[in-house]
Amino acid sequence: MLETRTSHGFYVSGGKRILDFFTAAIGLVFLLPGLLFVALLSKLTSPGPIFYRQERVGRAGRTFKIVKFRTMQIDADKHGPSITASSDSRITSLGRIMRTLKIDEIPQLWNVLKGEMSLVGPRPEIPLYVKSYTEEQKRVLTILPGITDPSSIAYRNEEELLAQQANPERYYQEVILPHKLSLNMEYIQNRSLKYDLSLLAKTLFSIFFSRPRYATSTANR
Repeated sequence: MLETRTSHGFYVSGGKRILDFFTAAIGLVFLLPGLLFVALLSKLTSPGPIFYRQERVGRAGRTFKIVKFRTMQIDADKHGPSITASSDSRITSLGRIMRTLKIDEIPQLWNVLKGEMSLVGPRPEIPLYVKSYTEEQKRVLTILPGITDPSSIAYRNEEELLAQQANPERYYQEVILPHKLSLNMEYIQNRSLKYDLSLLAKTLFSIFFSRPRYATSTANR
């Protein structure tokens, strides 16, 4: 039992960062040909930069620039809401494919390499939404944000759910976001190497094989 607690302590204190760093480095090298191909397609099919950088709030409330492949038209954030529904006309044709397969998220391995993010951890939000967090919800800011988390799996098809709402942004802030934060506070309480590996596996499965339902009382209010 003591050995298990010691292993857990090492993982959450320092081992997790070591695993993140080497996994991100190996992933970027291994995926480089595919990333270059996506970058080329992006340039050929849509005018504008290949990457999209957006300010997000990370650990201890520090802001950083999250990196994604651009999936929307230039200056899309100036011509529409800060959230995106599946029916959003600002999404490019290639962008729809990338968003479905989560290819646009892969460049965040660079954020992981820099120590701004982890492979697994609460998804970072924009400052606008973080301002509304309660003191309890701010617990999600005590650890590094991640590329995936329990809420990423629960809301695999979030954009389709938002497209069904009369006011997507309000629905996100009042229904989806509180439930996401609740899931991530549970994650913080139970995080471990085993749990992180299971979330990574479930994330990959949900992308390629599953269309999960929003099976929560909160999401169905």
